[in-house]
Amino acid sequence: MSTTYILKLSCPDRPGIVAAVSGLLFEAGANILSSAQFEDPETGQFFLRMVFTAGADVTDNFKTTAQRFGMQWSLRATTQRPRVLILVSKAGHCLSELLYRHAIGDLPADIVAIAGNHPRDALEVRDLHDVPFHHLPVTPQTKTQQEAALTKLVSDTKADLVVLARYMQVLSDDFCRSLPGRIINIHHSFLPGFKGAKPYHQAFARGVKLIGATAHYVTADLDEGPIIEQDVERVTHAYTPEAMVAVGRDIERRVLTRAVTLHVEDRVCLAGARTIIL
Repeated sequence: MSTTYILKLSCPDRPGIVAAVSGLLFEAGANILSSAQFEDPETGQFFLRMVFTAGADVTDNFKTTAQRFGMQWSLRATTQRPRVLILVSKAGHCLSELLYRHAIGDLPADIVAIAGNHPRDALEVRDLHDVPFHHLPVTPQTKTQQEAALTKLVSDTKADLVVLARYMQVLSDDFCRSLPGRIINIHHSFLPGFKGAKPYHQAFARGVKLIGATAHYVTADLDEGPIIEQDVERVTHAYTPEAMVAVGRDIERRVLTRAVTLHVEDRVCLAGARTIIL
């Protein structure tokens, strides 16, 4: 019986990479279903994502080829679904979208837990689809202990990805560095960048014409991690601050869901401060 696999790799660009990989898969009796590649002239790196079926695990066969080309690579059977931990505060629009997409089968991952810094009854979402909820309260004085509990939850649930679904807490540098390329955040995008309380009201006061959202990987540099997905919508002077908030919520939920989907489908390759989406 054949199993479907996803292969993702990057390495210094040179002739023969695709031939070596496809030749190895041919010898293993695999059938390539799709293939996408990109040669980055800025870094001299080559990126490849292949989906194929095979009757046996080809991991051991691939190791020699990977070493020869200096590859960073991952190979996963699609039956091994990524495990996702979602962090929330009170807002529920992003969490609701992720739970809905998961429930109808559009999100190829397992949501293993939800953790919030507020109690369950403070969350806007009533139905968590039987996903366990963990209340991890935090204050400036207990931040270290709370993040230790959060780290334990990541370990206990074997989470592959942490999603900040409007989690209104700044993660410590140590926590961010412990999960490189495994934490995704969503936030509004304005020009100029309105910081602090009520950014949409600030945007209204300045006559903003575009409302957007950005999903990115979290790094120790606040809100400066590699960007995965973005979107915008045009607004006019007729929009009230409340209408702008509603537009912003809609953009945030769909941008975050697209970013998480791209990640769990192994389509995102890191290239320094950039991402390559295959």
